[in-house]
Amino acid sequence: MTGKETFVFSPEDGVPPRVGPFAHATRFGSLVFATGQMPTDPATGRLVEGGVVAQAEQVRRNLQAVLRQFGLTLDDVLMVRVYLTDFGDFDVFNRAYETWFGGPLPSRTCVGVTGLAVGADIEIDLIAGVPERNES
Repeated sequence: MTGKETFVFSPEDGVPPRVGPFAHATRFGSLVFATGQMPTDPATGRLVEGGVVAQAEQVRRNLQAVLRQFGLTLDDVLMVRVYLTDFGDFDVFNRAYETWFGGPLPSRTCVGVTGLAVGADIEIDLIAGVPERNES
């Protein structure tokens, strides 16, 4: 097993710049932990507008960009944590979220919070598994 490796990505990688002292992802063995992504457009560094579904779609794209750095997709995700500033958005978010995965859904936690960085309505972090590849 390898030790902990941390990764910081750039807008050129499709990942928004950091807004604090953290890594975008940490890899430990066959697990990748992606830092909570905000609904920030990597090209502009600005929060997208349009409500929770539009923001969730930007978060999805940001998470996919992080996963892509490891050759992973959303279908490699094991656990998702969703933070909503308005829990009244739970149902509308769920309708969008369930379309994100082609295979079985990962485990998930969804919590209501009183506020998020950059004034976002939603933040999502996740844990993905790096599948064993058959090298033969």
